[in-house]
Amino acid sequence: MLDATDHPCTDQPDSPACAADVVRGVTRLLLRHDLTAMCEVPLDGGRRADLMALDARGQIVVVEVKVSRADLLGDGKWPDYLGHCDRYYWAVPPGFDLSPLDTPPFLPERTGVIVADRYDAAILREAHTHPLPAHVRKRCTLAFARRAARRLTGLIDPDAILPG
Repeated sequence: MLDATDHPCTDQPDSPACAADVVRGVTRLLLRHDLTAMCEVPLDGGRRADLMALDARGQIVVVEVKVSRADLLGDGKWPDYLGHCDRYYWAVPPGFDLSPLDTPPFLPERTGVIVADRYDAAILREAHTHPLPAHVRKRCTLAFARRAARRLTGLIDPDAILPG
């Protein structure tokens, strides 16, 4: 597990399959920590979190997946996610150059780092908790719950007409 030499992302790190592998591994890690995650969660302001998760206390975690250095360095929108979560993590595949994540533009004092493959994940740096204001937490939690219910309804009845 998590050996860069045999990781499926080694040959094609920019591939959607590599990102899907990272998401799968992170989801397993989050479940072990009693966090239930959902992929591709729209946020206020037109942004979309790669993964958003809730814990049993109602804390919100956002995980942004990066599988290439160019994608990481070219992403200027990620600070917008900080207003939607208590903790924020970067998730990358094994062998990813982590050095940019230790520089001031990536807020290493606030953000965590997870390394993941399709089977598992490991937290390399814990994210610092910045509690959301109560009204923001309520809005984000309700939006998360309603989106999860819509997705479940879509599985039960694929022909249902579901709002946003």
